[in-house]
Amino acid sequence: MDRNDMQAALNRVRAGELTPEAALAMFARAPYEDIGYAKIDHHRALRGGSQEVIYGAGKTAEQIAGIARRLIDAGGTNILVTRIDAEKAAAVAKAVPLFYDPVSRIGIANRVRRELVGLVTVASGGTSDLPVCEEAALTAEALGSRVVRLYDVGVAGLHRLLSHMDDLQAARCVIAVAGMEGALASVVGGLVDCPVIAVPTSVGYGASFGGLSALLSMLNSCASGVSVVNIDNGFGAGFLANRINQMKGLNL
Repeated sequence: MDRNDMQAALNRVRAGELTPEAALAMFARAPYEDIGYAKIDHHRALRGGSQEVIYGAGKTAEQIAGIARRLIDAGGTNILVTRIDAEKAAAVAKAVPLFYDPVSRIGIANRVRRELVGLVTVASGGTSDLPVCEEAALTAEALGSRVVRLYDVGVAGLHRLLSHMDDLQAARCVIAVAGMEGALASVVGGLVDCPVIAVPTSVGYGASFGGLSALLSMLNSCASGVSVVNIDNGFGAGFLANRINQMKGLNL
């Protein structure tokens, strides 16, 4: 149950369509549910606006399915499962409805259509960055953001990026994903007036040190308004970009 669900229930009580006792039963679930191998935070959406996300790496298919089933039973939809391989995804899909994207290794349990709002633009330095880009893009979409993808627009051919200025400048947040020397984030930061989230990837030759070179370049960006997440952390970038995108429409 998220904030909208709770507000709707309270409105029904006020309108006489729901008894206080029935509403109390809906809210009575403990803040978390202990199922032995996991403590599921059912109230996270009430506190932070987004339900719990399942990190798939290191968990068995049975554990992932068990957590997803509890979240679904509590009314959860579009439940994100990150870093899950194809074999686990196939096993989980036998227990709960699951959309799976093998490129990003993202699963979405109990996926439903929802209205997408605002605009998050995801730009990548090269095609090799695609898995991290899609992790970011699918995360933002699952959380409710409209996403435009600009792939293979790195600084080695700057005209490719400049031909998409409309999509860059219309965005409420831009995610710049790049390996090698990570220069894309600084270039994008100098072209837009919205926050830029830089994602260094582990793409590159030996001296890139598995993404450390791109990470340090992005941390030392000369462009204002650029923040940086961890190496290959497309999920973190997509989650933060969605939060920025959704805040744009609030009366703050």
